[in-house]
Amino acid sequence: MSAPVTPITVRNLTLAYGGFVVLRDLTFTVQRGDIFVIMGGSGCGKSTLLRHLIGLQAPAAGEVRYGDTNLWDASPETRGRLMRRFGVLYQGGALWSSMTLAENVALPMQLHTALGPAEIAERVALKLALVGLSGFGDFLPSEISGGMRKRAGLARAMALDPDILFFDEPSAGLDPVSAKRMDDLIRALRDSLGATVVLVTHELASLLALGTNSVFLDPESRTMIAGGRPRDLLEGSRDPRIQAFLRRGESAASGAVA
Repeated sequence: MSAPVTPITVRNLTLAYGGFVVLRDLTFTVQRGDIFVIMGGSGCGKSTLLRHLIGLQAPAAGEVRYGDTNLWDASPETRGRLMRRFGVLYQGGALWSSMTLAENVALPMQLHTALGPAEIAERVALKLALVGLSGFGDFLPSEISGGMRKRAGLARAMALDPDILFFDEPSAGLDPVSAKRMDDLIRALRDSLGATVVLVTHELASLLALGTNSVFLDPESRTMIAGGRPRDLLEGSRDPRIQAFLRRGESAASGAVA
């Protein structure tokens, strides 16, 4: 059995584009089974941090460790094996438009496993069923709704039975009913598959309903200013930046009443 890839330990991480520092001095831990939320306002570096966590961009300084392995000190072969234990749902779904949903979900299995066509077809059907898309395998992405495309993207993210699922704004662009359905699906998959979830979002309903732990990124200081369960931060933090972010819906509602 492979060694566990959690906890994810981030130590003294600095993210930069050339000489421009996006975020500095990030230190936090994601435990197995967490729904860990990366949160903060627009432009704070949430998606940049996600790219560093999933191996798409190297840090300027610091460590990202999966279990005992430092992602960025590992050999390319070790890093590649580790990254195949990740499942990633990108903001737009990132499905191949010329391929059916079944073909999209099958592709990672064709590229990274020795499974035969019949076994792949069986697993594709299971993944689509898990996200509520049984019977839609022959549809193209253009033939289904935005919410269904996100769920198809999630089915593809689960193709290799990952230990960790990464989500980049999974509810962005969805109506409230579809967004709630996506939240419920994320929680159900975490519970049924035993996966760890890392979630980038600015959606209040999602992060408060789902988050078991978090890191709060601040664009002005370019670092993290809090961590912990989002609902605990809402109820206990005295930092005005955190309160402004987590209570912005209440401010809008009171303004509308006035």
